[in-house]
Amino acid sequence: MRHYEIVLLIHPDQSEQVPAMLERYKTLVTAGGGKVHRVEDWGRRQLAYMIQKLAKAHYLCINIECDNKVLNELETGFRFNDAVLRHLTVVKSHAETTPSVMMKTVDREESRRAPQEASA
Repeated sequence: MRHYEIVLLIHPDQSEQVPAMLERYKTLVTAGGGKVHRVEDWGRRQLAYMIQKLAKAHYLCINIECDNKVLNELETGFRFNDAVLRHLTVVKSHAETTPSVMMKTVDREESRRAPQEASA
C-alpha cells in the first residue's frame, strides 16, 4: 500500500456537508483495508484565482494509506461530486501524522482572532 496526501477544494455553499463527506471518504478507505493518518480542515480560504465564479473555497487535507483500487474509487467520487471544485493527490514516501504548515497557520490565525472576539 502507498501513502497519499489529498487536498480538496469544496464549494463554499457546501461547507455544512464537509463532515459527512469526510466520514464517507474515511469509511471508503478503511473498508478497502487502508488507513487514514491525518485529516485537516483548513476552513474557507481565498482562492488564488476564480473557479466557477467563486473567490473562496473550503479546503481539506487528508493523508491516507491505501491501494490503487481504493484511490481510483476515491478520485472517481471526487470527479463526479459537484461540491468538489478541485482535488490534488500526491504520492508520499511515508505517513504524515504531524500537523502541516498550513494547519499551523490556521491555528495561529484562530488564536489571534480569539482575544479580539472576547474583547468585543
